[in-house]
Parts: sequence; structure tokens; C-alpha cells
Amino acid sequence: MATSVDFLCFYVRYSCVIVSLRGSRRYAGVVDVLSDAVMAMRTGRPHSARVRRSAPFGRRFPPVAGAGFHVVLQGSCWLLPPDGDPIALAPGEVVFLPRGSAHGLTDDPSTPTVETTVSLAEVRPDDDDASTATIMVCGAYLLDQTRPHPLFGELPDVIHLSARAGRHPALRATLDLLDMELEQVRPGSGAMLPALLDLLLLHVLRAWFDEQVTGGWVAALRDPAVGAALSALHHEPSRQWTVAELASHAGLSRAAFARRFATLVGQPPLTYLTWWRLTLAAGLLRGSDTPLSTVARQIGYTSEFAFAHAFKRQYGQPPGRFRHS
Repeated sequence: MATSVDFLCFYVRYSCVIVSLRGSRRYAGVVDVLSDAVMAMRTGRPHSARVRRSAPFGRRFPPVAGAGFHVVLQGSCWLLPPDGDPIALAPGEVVFLPRGSAHGLTDDPSTPTVETTVSLAEVRPDDDDASTATIMVCGAYLLDQTRPHPLFGELPDVIHLSARAGRHPALRATLDLLDMELEQVRPGSGAMLPALLDLLLLHVLRAWFDEQVTGGWVAALRDPAVGAALSALHHEPSRQWTVAELASHAGLSRAAFARRFATLVGQPPLTYLTWWRLTLAAGLLRGSDTPLSTVARQIGYTSEFAFAHAFKRQYGQPPGRFRHS
């Protein structure tokens, strides 16, 4: 049976074809770097619940080992971020906390908050059935924050996507589907909900990146030369790449490509490739019983010894111990 991750891979790759045909946002054909980054960080299934709360309410959520989110479906509320001023939330608005920071949620900034031990990875539906209640979808993604992809490192502590008319129609459509699935459990919900949550995460990230102008990974993903090289590295991470080969993909001289890649990505091409290979290896070690020799071959190392040495240098322990820990 296909998993939500399988569905996610299919959806993202299909969407990339559609985006490239439409010419939208000119992402140089490497939107899959985003899906790769998300899947490499994943440590478990996402969780969500449809909750109803009548005023006055005020809760402070503890940090979560991943990323948290709130979506307002009806009514209004305020997010109390870890730093900064309260953020007003209206119907259709989304707040995403990429680092799973502690935060508060209230009907009004002046309402006292009560500490709760229930994180967003465990939140359950409320029983409040008042017609004036604020209705939200709250939840969390379980992600490994110890080695986040640098693309995630550029995200702010809070992403707030407003419900301006006509903005982010794919995100709004995903929210409608998610709301319907959470409102009533039906056959297939066990597979549908994780898939919809995966789509929600991708649409939130896409929407945020679309609103950025320049700089960092936004520029890297939109740059034709660097984008082509990133696409090649992510498509074939096990290939014995050279800077010259990547420069050829990028259509630049070796020196010009190396400078451009390092400026936009933040590290040289082969340094990024090593980091990405070992990140993939960590995911394989964490989520499977694949023999170490096979893991080494799959990510491009010619010997298990060379792989173990490189892995220990970056993770501080050999791959076998990492797997058991």
C-alpha cells in the first residue's frame, strides 16, 4: 500500500511538471529540493486535530520536536509568539512554527494563558460545541531539528500567511480538504490525513518562498545555473560528481560556477554533496535495517570504511552506533 510519503513524492514531482509548463516563479526546475529537504528531516507521521474553543481561552503550548501549526477555520484568535508582538489570526489564516517553538494561543492578548503539558504533536479535539466558538486545525510535524536542511535554516521562527483574497489558492484548497477529513472520520481517513498534512506543509513553504524577493536559498532555487546543479545533485546523489561536471550542467566555467554556487548555497558544491549524502544516510539508518555496506553504496561511497569515517566526522559517532541510539 502506498504511504503518505509515496503520495507526497508523486504529488511534488507532478506539481513540478505543471509549474515548469506554466513558467511559474521560475524555480529552475528544482522544486524537488524542497520535498527532499522535508523528507530527509522527517522522523514520524504528522498529527493534527480539529479543535473548538469559546472565549475566553488562553493556552501556552510547550516546544515540540519538529514544527507546529495552527489554521483558523472560524472565528478569530491571537498567537503569542516566542518573541515579538501578538499576531491576530482571522478565518483562513495559517501560522507555521518551523522550529516548534513554545507559544501561546488566546482569544485576546489580555487573556491570561494556562500552561499545558500537551504539545501540538498530541493535541486532541475539544468538546466545545458553542456556535460562537473559534474553530481551528492544530498540529505538528515530527522533524529532526538537529541537522536541518539549510533551506529550513533560513525560515523565521513564525510564518504567518494571511487570507488576502485570491492569495495561495492551492493552500486554501488543501485546508478545505483537511477540514472535511477532520470533521468526520470516513473510510480511508487513516491514509488521507497524513497525505493532506504533507501537502499542507509543502504549500505553506511554497507560499512563503513565493513571497520572498531575493537572497539565500530563494535565490539559489531560482538561479538557472545553481538550480540545475542542485537538481543534478539531488537526482543522483550517489554519482561521483566533479565540479567540472556540475559546471557543465550549469552552463558556466568551473571557476564561475564554484563561486556562484558557494555564494548562493553557502558552501562549495562538493561540500554540500557530502552533507546531503550523509543526511540521506542518517535517514536510512534511522528508518530501515539496510546493511551499512548497502547504505554506503546507495549514497555514493565505494567502501563501508570510507562511509563510516565520513559519517563519524559529521555525526560524532559511527553509523552502527547512530542506528542503535
